[in-house]
Amino acid sequence: MQYPLTTNAIIDYSNRVFGHKEIVSKLPDGSWHRYTYADMYKRTKQLAAALINQLNVQPGERVATFAWNHYQHLELYYGIPGAGAVCHPVNLRLSAEQIAYIINHAEDKVLFIDASVVLIFEKIAAYTPNVKKYILLNAPKDFKTSLAGAIHYEELIAKESMDFEWMPVEENDACAMCYTSGTTGEPKGALYSHRSTFLHALSAMTPNAANISAMDRVMAVSPQFHVMGWGFPFICMMAGADMIMPSMHLQPAALINIMQKEKVTIANGVPTIWLGIYEEMKKNPPKEKLALKEYIVGGSALPAGLIENFERDFGLHGVHAWGMTETSPVVTVSRLQNEHASLNYEQQIKIRAKQGILLPGVEMRVMMEDGAIAPRDGKTAGEFEVKGAWIISGYYNMNDQEHFTGDGWFKTGDVGTIDEYGYMQITDRTKDLIKSGGEWISSVALETTLMNHPKIKEAAVIAVPDDKWLERPLACIVCKEQETFSVIELQEFLCKHFSRYQIPENYLQLNEIPKTSVGKFDKKLMRKMFAEGKLKSIADIR
Repeated sequence: MQYPLTTNAIIDYSNRVFGHKEIVSKLPDGSWHRYTYADMYKRTKQLAAALINQLNVQPGERVATFAWNHYQHLELYYGIPGAGAVCHPVNLRLSAEQIAYIINHAEDKVLFIDASVVLIFEKIAAYTPNVKKYILLNAPKDFKTSLAGAIHYEELIAKESMDFEWMPVEENDACAMCYTSGTTGEPKGALYSHRSTFLHALSAMTPNAANISAMDRVMAVSPQFHVMGWGFPFICMMAGADMIMPSMHLQPAALINIMQKEKVTIANGVPTIWLGIYEEMKKNPPKEKLALKEYIVGGSALPAGLIENFERDFGLHGVHAWGMTETSPVVTVSRLQNEHASLNYEQQIKIRAKQGILLPGVEMRVMMEDGAIAPRDGKTAGEFEVKGAWIISGYYNMNDQEHFTGDGWFKTGDVGTIDEYGYMQITDRTKDLIKSGGEWISSVALETTLMNHPKIKEAAVIAVPDDKWLERPLACIVCKEQETFSVIELQEFLCKHFSRYQIPENYLQLNEIPKTSVGKFDKKLMRKMFAEGKLKSIADIR
């Protein structure tokens, strides 16, 4: 039974069985595009042929995408592996420095780019000399750019036949790659094989997980540059669900409008997206009840209060999931079982706010500091380690084994517990990272940069709660003698090194930063002091 598990097998299957299903895109310019799986299949064949015949892409080469969620980006997800290459979505929200590093490290020679973000990349292009060919997505015919030799996507694929035969690949060959956000050093590349991608989609579509079928219309809010859109482009096509792709229209009112217009039944996204949608619906209640059965949340914790508020006010059901770039990403999903039927609503909400139980195909354990495996009692905490069919075993082109045990387990860096029913709950992090709106922010990177400022002696950055973004960085500053600072001054200084979302809005000037017995910043104490209102600025003390 040597049937190859590849992305080619997924698209071939969806074309045979679900060719009539619909892919709907609201494009960056606000226009709509609709076509069927069968239409997409033919165009993807043309794309794969163009990659080989016109762009000279070789087997195993990485081909970058710099784009929003829409039908052309979906074609790239299948056309690039179909040409034997590796699809490499690049995060639009990273800093120019990080984007250039990632493209150079991946050795991307071809870049597919949305016209709406060309201006961003024009400032980076000089620092990515390996990129020789640019293909413009959603660009008007008269579109102007300084990117040398840019080709329009539609012109590229129009020259090719729809009868292209997929390049032969082994199921353990790489089909895709995403990079981490570089919160603990340089960004790291995670390669995904055809086999891991197929098995992840197969497991994630099941009732205990995303619960997606051919009856659904799924809105993919999570960007395709975030761990391959959480795998939804593969999950939906395997399940035969209609796909709704909002591209850059991610404001709450716009997403609500799309959900209403397209009768969306399932949608995904980070908690910040859903907090915004809830607030918008409270201010402007929809005239008609949404068709949405449930929304799936990942990227950071789904607050229990949001689960309750959405259900009470609008009858919308929230589902909590967890994963990482290194885990392709979905590992756990939190749904109730029949054992929980007798619990009261408050108790059920507490369970649903946990990260959930494992999908078939992966394993998890909690490792205590003494090297022992923690009991599944919901109390004993340790670091989560995972292994399985879609967990990476190392980083691309990088000799970094710090996070790998050598016998198949990946150290996640998240700390928490697993209860007697197998539900994981994250309680802390091994490193002081900040997760704001689903995006990681490195406190260490901010501190190092701030302490390069000529006025600053010490800087410690901690995560503090935020109503909109769940967490935001708070910078605690000790100035050099007789020095002071302005917030604008520090923000402008940080702008040279970080994306805007990574830069703190709030700063405290302290006489001294609390330290541990070995001289490290005591961030645990600082967070406690902040929660108790005891972390005071010099100005407040006066």
